[in-house]
Amino acid sequence: MKSTVRRRWELAAGGSSDLFDLVDAGSADLVAAALTGLPEQRRRAVGVELTEWFKTRRSTFWGSAKGTALAVAVVGCLPTAAQAAALLSRRSVAIDGDRAARLVRVVAVERGIDWLPELARRLADKLTRDVWLGHWRFVAGLLPADAAPPTGERFVELWVQSLGMPDRRRGAPVPLVDRLRADPLLPALLPRLFEIDGLGGPMMFDEVHTDWENRRRHVLPTALAQLAAEGVVDRAALLDGALGRLLRGDRPAALRAFTVLLHELQPTSQEVAARATDYLRLLADAPAPVAVMAQKALRALPDPEPEAVLAASREVLLRPDKALVRGQLAWLDRLVRRHPDRAAQIAEVIAVAAGHPAVDVRDRAAALTARHGPAPAAADAAPAAEPASAGGPAVAGARGDDLPHPGPPAPAPAPITDLDELTEEVAALVGTEHRGEPLDRILDGLVRLAPTDGPRLRAALDPVLARRHWAWANEHTWDPCCLCGLVSDLLETAGVPRPAAPQRGRWAALLAAVRRPGPAGPARELTRTDPRVPAPHALLRARLAEIGHHLGEPGHPGLLAAPTSANGALDPLALLERLTALGERQPWRWDLTQALLRLPTGVDDTLAGKAEALRTPAGDRMAAWLRAGGLPDPVARLVPQARRPRRVGHDWEHGQFPPRRIAVELRPPAGHPDPYGLLTVDPPPMETDHATWARMWPSVLPHHLGVVAAYMLPQVTAAADLDRRDGALALPLLAECGGTGGPAVDVALAYGLAARHGVDRVAALDALLGLAATGRLDAAGVGARLGDLGAGQLVKLTRAVEPLRDAAGAGAPRSVWRLLAAALPPLLAAPTPPRGLPDLLTLAAETATATGARVEVPGLAEVAGRGGSSRVVTEARRLHRALTAG
Repeated sequence: MKSTVRRRWELAAGGSSDLFDLVDAGSADLVAAALTGLPEQRRRAVGVELTEWFKTRRSTFWGSAKGTALAVAVVGCLPTAAQAAALLSRRSVAIDGDRAARLVRVVAVERGIDWLPELARRLADKLTRDVWLGHWRFVAGLLPADAAPPTGERFVELWVQSLGMPDRRRGAPVPLVDRLRADPLLPALLPRLFEIDGLGGPMMFDEVHTDWENRRRHVLPTALAQLAAEGVVDRAALLDGALGRLLRGDRPAALRAFTVLLHELQPTSQEVAARATDYLRLLADAPAPVAVMAQKALRALPDPEPEAVLAASREVLLRPDKALVRGQLAWLDRLVRRHPDRAAQIAEVIAVAAGHPAVDVRDRAAALTARHGPAPAAADAAPAAEPASAGGPAVAGARGDDLPHPGPPAPAPAPITDLDELTEEVAALVGTEHRGEPLDRILDGLVRLAPTDGPRLRAALDPVLARRHWAWANEHTWDPCCLCGLVSDLLETAGVPRPAAPQRGRWAALLAAVRRPGPAGPARELTRTDPRVPAPHALLRARLAEIGHHLGEPGHPGLLAAPTSANGALDPLALLERLTALGERQPWRWDLTQALLRLPTGVDDTLAGKAEALRTPAGDRMAAWLRAGGLPDPVARLVPQARRPRRVGHDWEHGQFPPRRIAVELRPPAGHPDPYGLLTVDPPPMETDHATWARMWPSVLPHHLGVVAAYMLPQVTAAADLDRRDGALALPLLAECGGTGGPAVDVALAYGLAARHGVDRVAALDALLGLAATGRLDAAGVGARLGDLGAGQLVKLTRAVEPLRDAAGAGAPRSVWRLLAAALPPLLAAPTPPRGLPDLLTLAAETATATGARVEVPGLAEVAGRGGSSRVVTEARRLHRALTAG
């Protein structure tokens, strides 16, 4: 091995390859030693070679060791900060933070350059969303202690991230408050915490010193409050900054850090009074948690200005947040006692709440108004009318649902026959992380254009693929459903005159794998090589492999399975025409299989005869499929699913799973062999995560609503009992599927209505309304499942109230009432009334009154007959009166 002296001599004599070998090996210390004492003229010459060498390795990912060695070489050889930043700011270069900064500072001192602060600012300006935290540590480490740090958004965001993820290599962990006290960046970056949108979310990290159970919660706001008490930071600046951020608004989750900070600061009455105008604005306009915080602070004031309180109350009482409105009514009631001369004026303000959607709030407002002033005319036990439809006129005494029928599915877009359009579609697909949309139109365009425009296709796709999102770069081994590698390989080989033998061999191997013999006997039509991959997804894999194997072959003017409807369905006449155009040429096996699965179900002897008249194997196969009526409906069964046993040793995942679930099992009807395994569904483990891939399955089986719902169910369930985001986003696609529903649809909608995130609940609402509009919603079935889940404490019932109320307001009060009538018996019989039950009873009373329903709800009379004035009993009495009146 060469000595350092030998390397210096060779480097000075004109040999740079050894230096580049050291960089390639990640030997940063040896690179620094080799550069020591090198003349400036020679350094610049090496810098030119280094830049050219780096360009030849542009596709290389520079790990932290290589990136650190590269940074040392760059600072030791390049002449300016601009040239150094051009190399070190690349997304492919990772740098080992503090260690790299320390080595670079030594090299800079030895070389005698002073542009490290400029380099730090240039690198800070180029920090991207996916930059590694170590890169930020490197940038921060280049800054002198007396230099003004960058204050760009990304630099500040990574500073906050570094506070929550301290470098553990420095020995025992130091409490955050001590690290902040000694942080030279704190004075300059602290004001930016209140100015950057979305930063409140990352600020809510916890600090763990021993174990997760004993962690310190929301440690950053707590540490800032402690530093304010010590006089290290300005207390008034924190108060004004937090209030200013809350006034400007943000996502509710991003605002929580600032409400916590105000809670930790514990503003005095004098501080709140000095900022009363800001608190009143928050009370009227801010999200509910922020408004509640402002309300508590204002109510603690000894003598607030009555006029300001009344002006804010007029807006607060119109808000849908019941806790906030009830608190405001209690405050106004107390204000009357303090200012009896204003009783009539305050009662007039209280009457604003007489039109609140919550019945108990309306009742409270009516009682207070009657106590302090004239009774409001609008304070009635139930609304006088229900909206007929979204945007339509109100109809007094409306009965039934009034939802417009969605009509037939929209036609599918025209096939892609233009190279520019195909390039745009591919760019839209691979340009984002989203991977759950159907690929059929792009695949059909590739099959059409590859045989005739191969070189132009290749030239057009290369720059698009070079700019693709990292999510599409390769197959993600942790995700058994990932198709990114297959799709990327398919796009990269499109237009190649003849794919290389290894690539063709890979497609052939994938095709062979899906038909290999199983352990129980002969090969099935479709064999899943990974049990975690659902059968519809295995079919997608087989189709991609088949297209890759045949791509570029002449004689195939598009895919047989290309849908004719936007929901993935295929017109049988269109398939017959395509088979006729194909003539004697043999169709691709899985392409024809998918085409048949997209045909409407039911026997069609007339069309079968026309297909048989083609006198081709493909025509005979289509004829047999039409005479058999396609796939039959499976036999569905509800099954309880318990979480897996606890593993030996530390098993932190076990506590994250719910104790049990309601799952659905599918089996083919008696006598049906189920050659593709599509009708055989077993509940997968609770940890199953299909991510966004589930959105592709409705187009695989567009006429089998219940089957698709069964495959989607694990993802939808996790949106409710594991609080996963986007798990229910595929539910609206169910309403576009044909066929009957069944238990899987009922369970999926019940879990979707109780999903953790609002976007998932809205998706469940859209699916419910879509199915109701087509007359395929089993409202009683969905309600029974929701009642079982709520009574068993398997979901949070409070989450389902809002989407159900929205469904009633959108024109489906009868469906909502039928759903609630089926959900209430198990909820009323539960040993402990679930949270949210009073609100469901209120909504049931409203929808029952609006629809004129008179249905007995088992267990309701017993609860209504109990003594006391709890909300459950009060609302049960209200519903009982609505059902027995007249």
